[in-house]
Amino acid sequence: MSGQKITIQAKDGGSFGAYVAKPASGSGPAIVVIQEIFGVNPWIRAVADQYAAQGFVAVAPDLFWRIRPGIELNDRDPDELQQAFGLFGEFDVAKGVEDIQATIDAARKLSTGKVGAVGFCLGGMLAYLTAARTNSDATASYYGVALDNFLGEAASIKTPTILHIAGEDKFVSKEAQERINSGLKGNPLVTLYNYPGMEHAFARTNGEHYSEKEAKLADKRTLDFFNTNLK
Repeated sequence: MSGQKITIQAKDGGSFGAYVAKPASGSGPAIVVIQEIFGVNPWIRAVADQYAAQGFVAVAPDLFWRIRPGIELNDRDPDELQQAFGLFGEFDVAKGVEDIQATIDAARKLSTGKVGAVGFCLGGMLAYLTAARTNSDATASYYGVALDNFLGEAASIKTPTILHIAGEDKFVSKEAQERINSGLKGNPLVTLYNYPGMEHAFARTNGEHYSEKEAKLADKRTLDFFNTNLK
């Protein structure tokens, strides 16, 4: 499956690129695929391709464009890993969510109307904020970092949302996981899935901590969730 690149206008001026993968039918509901700290790299494009194969229009925006457009990094390269952490430090989260809303708006025009979002790592945090701050119709977060800093926004989540939490995530302490679980259980639209023993990025294919069994479980839950809420 071959994707294409489109340009999206930012709300505050400027524009950024996004990778788009369409299903064989050419149309369907859309899913915004939110990048990790490594940019829209081959793995993120592969995730978009997988959703397209399942009947969705998948759109992966370049959220690092305000720092430098077109960043693609390899999580297995130590130098590039350090570069990615540096980019994370420079990244403006609020502007990133605004760019996701702009992507959702663009995706509605490319699709049958309903638009969801899925994000990983940094994207997992952004997915949570997407659920709270945008008009996404359904949102999935994989091992989002720093979610406990934004629990005050839980009541703003008005559409179905799922979170996958890695039990041994070195970037999310056990205490933080407890706060996330307790802080979100009061919102009936939010479903949390905990994966005991799993490390951060357990669903990143070919990643250092990839777990095929748990990744397939999380991915099936997510696909079922999108099929229920977007189709």
